[in-house]
Amino acid sequence: MDHILLVEDEQSLAKGLQFNLEAEGYKVTLAEDGQKAMDLLAAHFYDLVILDIMLPYHDGFEIAEFIRKRSRQLPILFLTARQQINDRLKGLQLGADDYLTKPFSLDELLLRVKRILERKTWYKEKRHETYRIGKIQIDFEGLKIIKSDDIIPLTPLEAKALKYLLEHRGKVISRKELLQKVWDVDPDVETRTVDNFIARLRKYLDEDPANPKWIKSVRGAGYIISEDKKNG
Repeated sequence: MDHILLVEDEQSLAKGLQFNLEAEGYKVTLAEDGQKAMDLLAAHFYDLVILDIMLPYHDGFEIAEFIRKRSRQLPILFLTARQQINDRLKGLQLGADDYLTKPFSLDELLLRVKRILERKTWYKEKRHETYRIGKIQIDFEGLKIIKSDDIIPLTPLEAKALKYLLEHRGKVISRKELLQKVWDVDPDVETRTVDNFIARLRKYLDEDPANPKWIKSVRGAGYIISEDKKNG
């Protein structure tokens, strides 16, 4: 049974969500403020965190940072009244897997929860699928990059972005395409977030990220991975 940590300070909404998630077969623990959420995260394992942004003591962004310092792989779904695109992009930059704004339909929330939790099997679709580029091995099931003796953990969203680039190797992928296909964000929004995200992936892959060997920029067009060898 998947265990969900629901971090929401609006009591009526929290209780309603807890009831409906439990009716779907999930185990749900409720935290009504940021401090309690951090205490629970430090002491217990969860399969998913549903996280409001506006919270007492610590906001959702702080909690997301706290989670990512401890785990690159724990899925995060932001659930918030904030509808500004910058808030959504900030959440995704911090490693969130999805973002839903209030008001929302219960069916949509349940579908997104199901989709996030099913991504565990997505990484295993081709039985321990890996890619190798040069001497670097990327393990999508294990959510990690292996470089010599160094192992770099990936968030699910980082893995999804890198896998998308590798599956379209040799093709220029635009920022708008990455926003739409990986982030599920309106492709007409500000693209600086994509640049920052790619810069992070370059730090994982390249000895000199300022002169990237693998993820190359194509001026005015996007990004391309021109060399890789698939294994697995």
